[in-house]
Amino acid sequence: MKLSHLKQIKNYLLKFKKISAIYRVSDTIIKIAFDKNDELYFEMQRSNSKMFRCSSYARSKVYNAPFDVILAKRFNRANILGVELLNDDKILRFTTSIASAYKEETTLLQFEFTGKYTNVVILDEHEVVLEALRHVDLFSSFREIRVGQKLLNVLPAPFVAKEYPLEDVERFLYDEYEKEVKNRLDSLKKQKILFLNKKLKKLQKLYDLLDDETKLKNEVQKCQHHGNIVLANIHNIKSYQKTLNLNDYDGTPLVIELHKELSTPALMASSLFSRSKKAKQKVKHLYIEKESLSSKIAHIELFIHTVKEAKDVAKIQLLFPPKIQTKKIKINDSVEIFWIEGYKVQLGKNEKGNIEVLKNARARDIWVHMKERPSAHVIITTDKQNLPLKIIDAAGRLCVDFTTIQKDKFLVDYTPRREVTIQSGANVLYNKYKTIEVDTRT
Repeated sequence: MKLSHLKQIKNYLLKFKKISAIYRVSDTIIKIAFDKNDELYFEMQRSNSKMFRCSSYARSKVYNAPFDVILAKRFNRANILGVELLNDDKILRFTTSIASAYKEETTLLQFEFTGKYTNVVILDEHEVVLEALRHVDLFSSFREIRVGQKLLNVLPAPFVAKEYPLEDVERFLYDEYEKEVKNRLDSLKKQKILFLNKKLKKLQKLYDLLDDETKLKNEVQKCQHHGNIVLANIHNIKSYQKTLNLNDYDGTPLVIELHKELSTPALMASSLFSRSKKAKQKVKHLYIEKESLSSKIAHIELFIHTVKEAKDVAKIQLLFPPKIQTKKIKINDSVEIFWIEGYKVQLGKNEKGNIEVLKNARARDIWVHMKERPSAHVIITTDKQNLPLKIIDAAGRLCVDFTTIQKDKFLVDYTPRREVTIQSGANVLYNKYKTIEVDTRT
């Protein structure tokens, strides 16, 4: 954090008279409510310290470490006696007092925006450390931060800091939050896209390693033909040969390579017919393998696009729910599972997945599908509860995101699963439905 900005924020803080409440909202973020409703957040992460304001910030957990106990005891409902920058440096100190039943206690709350030594220190009126966010020993720094130890001052900076005037301090504090959110979102996107690209690369490699259909068909005909040639020349072939020099039906010289030496010509012919049969089976199943891998590749590509287009961290968290570690649940790789505010949402990645979610859905679960066009089938598990419309809206957006990358307005139908009649595969008829609009341009 720039010293110039800190000076201007310090002047902004002088208007507050009281700390109404103070507590950690995350491992490194402290929230202070000044006077009544003026809330300010202090991000004390090493090398990324800052102050910001926002409309709300979710508390990750309740902290009860000694630091947090002292923080609450000394500063909740405390009067602010003064706000200063120590030695005109990046150390913001609040001098506060709180009246107890016996006496009035003066306590110092010190936010140190000092790079890798960033810290929050609670001191008594004699500058003796009561607690700190981070304890520092003499092996790490000349300036020991230990409970019961008098705190040394930071050495003054050997240069004069540049001035960076702020037009509006409050606007700057809100902008700092927006930048932080954007940086976090960009970092999360980069991390998840890297993960998805690895999966995509693996699938693409498997696809590229699939046998060539033309070569397999040629192998079928070639082995079948060679087997017949061997049978036609069975009396001219010696046992345990691996290479046969024979003539084709038209007299053309022909060299037949066997995979191994065999004891009789009949076994040689049988081996060739087996190779022809295996190649024929491969041709038969190749289409299924290609179709399966192609659908998985298309799904991952849509997934990557959806992550890239995410507007907030909440969307990323929805797309990547925590993994449930259990041996009892068999994971179906043709179905994607999401959780929207506690509601389980299943999405078919391909036709097989669409059939699966339709087959396993219960009568009162909600089925979601794009109107009058092929799309992913989505099932919201209701557990017989009435669904809030925002859950259906979110599921509708997932249905569109995993169907098309077009930016447009789309209509999405939804209805209880009992109203959906399966015709064949994933083709269905349905009635008594409602329709929502999903705009992917926003």
